[in-house]
Amino acid sequence: MKSFTSRRGRAMLVAIAAGSLALTGCSENTGNNSGGNKGENQDKAKEQAAGVAYLDAAASTGPAEEVPGAKPGGTITVYQESGLSHMDPSQIYVSDAGQFANLVFRGLTNFQEDGKGGVAVVGDLATDSGKPSNDNKTWTFTLKDGVKDQNGNEITSADVRHTVERLYAEFIFDGPTYLQTWLSGPDYRKALPDGGFGKKHLPDSVLETPDDKTIVFHFDKPRPDLPMTLAMPGYSIVPEKTDTKAKYDTAPVALGPYKIAEFKAGKTLKLVKNENWDPKTDSVRHQYVDGFNFQFGVTESTQTKRLISDQGDAKNAIQFTGSVDSTQIQDVISDPAVNKRTIKGYQPYVMQLTFNLDRVKNKAVRDAATYAVNSKALIAGEGGAFGGDVAPNLFAPTLPGYDAKYDPYGRLKTPAGNIEKAKELLADVPAAEKKLVFAYANSEAGQKRKVAIEDALGKVGFDVVSKEIDAASYYEQIGKLKNPYDMYITGWGQDWPSAATVVTPIYDGDQVADGASNYSHIKDPKVQELIAKALTEAPEQAAKTWEEAHKYILEEVNPAAPLWYTKQFQLYGSNIGGARYSTESSYIDVTQLYLKS
Repeated sequence: MKSFTSRRGRAMLVAIAAGSLALTGCSENTGNNSGGNKGENQDKAKEQAAGVAYLDAAASTGPAEEVPGAKPGGTITVYQESGLSHMDPSQIYVSDAGQFANLVFRGLTNFQEDGKGGVAVVGDLATDSGKPSNDNKTWTFTLKDGVKDQNGNEITSADVRHTVERLYAEFIFDGPTYLQTWLSGPDYRKALPDGGFGKKHLPDSVLETPDDKTIVFHFDKPRPDLPMTLAMPGYSIVPEKTDTKAKYDTAPVALGPYKIAEFKAGKTLKLVKNENWDPKTDSVRHQYVDGFNFQFGVTESTQTKRLISDQGDAKNAIQFTGSVDSTQIQDVISDPAVNKRTIKGYQPYVMQLTFNLDRVKNKAVRDAATYAVNSKALIAGEGGAFGGDVAPNLFAPTLPGYDAKYDPYGRLKTPAGNIEKAKELLADVPAAEKKLVFAYANSEAGQKRKVAIEDALGKVGFDVVSKEIDAASYYEQIGKLKNPYDMYITGWGQDWPSAATVVTPIYDGDQVADGASNYSHIKDPKVQELIAKALTEAPEQAAKTWEEAHKYILEEVNPAAPLWYTKQFQLYGSNIGGARYSTESSYIDVTQLYLKS
């Protein structure tokens, strides 16, 4: 296991088994995801499999290490096809909003990268990555001095308490649920129905704020992963004085280096410098440029054309969560001057065809669709070898203990689909059950995926009825418990290096609820039993239990057909400096950017 050592600090605690990170949003953005050649990215996946260290106060003290050659000034143009899924930090669980959060929000902890695949946890608003006691059941954090929001209000422990308690409110439905379920159980909303906006608050036995600077979390079980959990954008701080509840999603208050100056939903977003951000308190972010101008509605093909041409404002532009258009990949890689303006990396997402088990109740139907799907065609739409690799199972290569040979549906042998096997399974299935409603995002990538699914399932006898969903609200729509769809493509990546952050969020029966990420609505007693068992075990034994759960889920229940593992391949303008791949976000690292002139 490698440990990451800061230039200023030392590792306090090695947190968990080796693995890579996809911590800014675990649902894959609904845009296209492309990457480099297979060999390069498999090596990148191994490089990402480094230990995660929890760092001390020295490593958590700003300013962040300077980017070589960085200059101040100028505005970066951001190309993005769909609007942001959310801007309320508590609702952020998708990668586009996670990227946005890196510029605007701050949490108690954050991830610090070395640019070589190494990732560590540092204190962000907190003085360090946290102090555990009572066998990791109690965690204490102390706030740094002088941290203010964009309005000049100093952040206190009351703001942290408010941030945690608002997670219990009904209007928060799309973000991570780790912290609140750890504190108050799966029915956490019952513990604080009004989200702390009334007179009732969480008891000190759960969340303690003895003074303005101190926050103490009390859990009934060891939670050694807490510093990584709190580093998720979904746990960024929301100042109590300016919380507008549901309306906060359109006008949040910044603590990071940039704040919102102007926002036109689905059209434009303008970020400018937050004058109350103090670099001395921040060991991760920079504020080199004057701002970021987001242009929404720019398709990936248009993004790619503009960036290849590198004319005018495109020289100062980046792709945010979009990737090089699959039909233009050769234009990029065949031109050395263009190819050097790319970032590549192996993403942690497993793309899968998820079945709504409330509607697709016949396992023979789910198995037939699993055998029928054409991973080869889907990957071709993502850019071929640059877009991804065939996924034989529901765990990603970036996950600790990944077994590349586990392939229960023969995906590796028949990547274009096993037509005969699928037809055999459908032979005795009534015609009514062969009609499947497929939801897809109204993006270029979504259209390509729609065609591939319709074609593959149609060949074996399915009647696929496709329904379009707005890309910006895609996960919100399929996340509704009573959604009218039989199946949809979803992408999931671990929140931190543990199978617990894959199995629990998307296959735990306690997560069957509106806004939860159990998109298949699987609620199986055996899976519940294995989850409960793994969560109480030491990492080595837990890994075996998670794998047992994985195999049971895929073979005995089959709530989702594995399709492909994603890769990243993004392009940026020639005047962009500091561009690098972020292991933490799996996109361009927006915290390092500057303009060369």
